[in-house]
Amino acid sequence: MSNAQDRDEPAIRIGVDLGGTKIESIVLGNDGRVLDRRRIPTPRNDYDATIATVAGLVDAVERDLGRTGRVGVGIPGTLSRATGLVKNANSTWLNDRPLDRDLAAALGRPVRLQNDANCFAVSEAADGAAAGAGVVFGVILGTGVGAGLVIDGRPLDGPNGIAGEWGHNPLPWPADDERPGPPCYCGLNGCIETFLSGPGFAAGYSRETGCEITAATVAERAAASEPAAVRHLERYVDRLARGLAHVINILDPDVIVLGGGLSNLAVLYEQVPERWQRHVFSDRVDTRLVPPRHGDSSGVRGAAWLWRPGEVSGP
Repeated sequence: MSNAQDRDEPAIRIGVDLGGTKIESIVLGNDGRVLDRRRIPTPRNDYDATIATVAGLVDAVERDLGRTGRVGVGIPGTLSRATGLVKNANSTWLNDRPLDRDLAAALGRPVRLQNDANCFAVSEAADGAAAGAGVVFGVILGTGVGAGLVIDGRPLDGPNGIAGEWGHNPLPWPADDERPGPPCYCGLNGCIETFLSGPGFAAGYSRETGCEITAATVAERAAASEPAAVRHLERYVDRLARGLAHVINILDPDVIVLGGGLSNLAVLYEQVPERWQRHVFSDRVDTRLVPPRHGDSSGVRGAAWLWRPGEVSGP
């Protein structure tokens, strides 16, 4: 390929979603078109193999496309501002490691790392359900509860690298039977995650009925009008409304985008805004609650969008 052709072709951005069980990559053109997409297993509990696997994946993509790109990586944790090492990753073999520096060395170029929930929010703010919005709060309602905050297209980290850690705050305006709340792996009780994650949703149903089933099955039973499942889904809607009202009172975002498996519950988009009004300190709430445009692809797309068009280097 000639140098002139290289200059004429649009730049590519490579996003990598480094999950606990899979590593996914995507290649986007400047117009957001998907040029390539791949998924391979994560070498669990092996840090060196993880670095080599990501580097090999990027190399394979670039060889097949005949182009090099800028690389962004979403991880289930964040970089500590104090040490420069990964912290809070549930893929524990990444913790206390200089992942960004090791990936940059393996790839021979700067790499941008972000929390995976931030990547989700970046994706939906860039060309998704919140495109054009100034302040976007992206929520993951899945195995855990995470969130990311994007302002004018850029993720906000904060001095501690934990902006958007909504899931590890207490459930607001708790009822008597919600205190002190279930124990959380972080060492506290009653975190939002223990109520609103998929496992938390299923565990609440189990505590009432003694029947242990998945969150998806609880939702199916609610759709079939099983009384216990209907009651539990109503409680979930109310708890999510309270949790998001707290966010609106602090951040006043233009758009809140829901992601993760529980974001597929259509009832949330109708009933949560109806219920959060009583808790929001305003005469009217104009914040929009929307499902993701890119669904399960948003995290890896957001990793690619960590590089803006025209950027060639940087931290």
